Amino acid sequence: MKKNFYSDNVSGAAPEILEALVAANAGDTAPYGADSITEGLQARFAELFETEVEVYPVGTGTAANGLCASIVAAPYGAIYMSEAAHLHGSECGGPEFWSGGNARPIPVPTVDGKIVVAEMARMVDEAAARSATEVPPRAVSITQGTETSTVYALSEVRGIVEAARARRLWVHMDGARLANAVARLGCTPAEATWKAGVDVLSFGATKNGALTAEAVVFFNRELAQTMRYRRRRGGHLFSKMRFLSVQLEAFIANDLWLRNARHANAMAQRVREGLAKIPGVRFRSPTEINFVLVNLPQPVWDGLVAEGYSFSRRGAPSEGIVRIACAFDTTEEAVDALVAAAHRHAGTRQGAERPAAVVR
Repeated sequence: MKKNFYSDNVSGAAPEILEALVAANAGDTAPYGADSITEGLQARFAELFETEVEVYPVGTGTAANGLCASIVAAPYGAIYMSEAAHLHGSECGGPEFWSGGNARPIPVPTVDGKIVVAEMARMVDEAAARSATEVPPRAVSITQGTETSTVYALSEVRGIVEAARARRLWVHMDGARLANAVARLGCTPAEATWKAGVDVLSFGATKNGALTAEAVVFFNRELAQTMRYRRRRGGHLFSKMRFLSVQLEAFIANDLWLRNARHANAMAQRVREGLAKIPGVRFRSPTEINFVLVNLPQPVWDGLVAEGYSFSRRGAPSEGIVRIACAFDTTEEAVDALVAAAHRHAGTRQGAERPAAVVR
């Protein structure tokens, strides 16, 4: 029975992805992305997003984000993003590294993990007014879905884009969990991205069933002019590129990416509903994608850990926030066992307790 709810990265690969890899392993083919699978990705992603795109497979989300940052911030400049953005606090200075020190992440205040547009606009305007004394604003990055399990409504994305366009900023989207966001919104991939004004996307697959595969997707193809050189110099032009590309091909085929995401989202909702009536449980944000941010009573935490359950601690240690992450392969039985264990350690009976609080 699954007890590791630490991350959506702890799961293996989806069977469909593994089958595609085995099939791609047969025979010889051209290296460095000149194979038919990689070349075919352009048409497949164009169909997925309902527009012409340029797609560049890479091995990690950090590489995808860093490469995007190096382009939208060029030749030097600031990128405005959520204070909780992975690009800001969890990539070891990736934007600076990939841009040769030229991209500077600027954290923007948030509500439920989402950029406050008025604050972003104010910060950009103040920086621009300082002329040569400040790193010039170049771009804004939107994390969809967010690091707090929330999702930007399409109107919220358009609001950020409108503010960015008025200030001549490029718009990047970190879509490590784009599938979860699209599944939640019930919209098309096109509506979630370029139709809302996004210029370039870090397209995630690894958290949602791939073995290791991400992609940079350019909707504004003018931005892609230097990408092939940057990717090569950065070590992400894989010689056997077909093994990345075939994962992406299988990932988007037959809506696998959305089916996986819908399931992961549903399991997170099941966790939340199961924990909601335990006295002392406090949810830290809405649960709109595939993980739950929550304060657990200490006896519940201690008991679950003693049973071998794994979770991720978030925020300052004094805050006691736990992230419970679900994935494409999380089962109802595993969730129900977790919830039952939590109730047992809380000394409560499922279905009879008062609703938990939501902390804002």
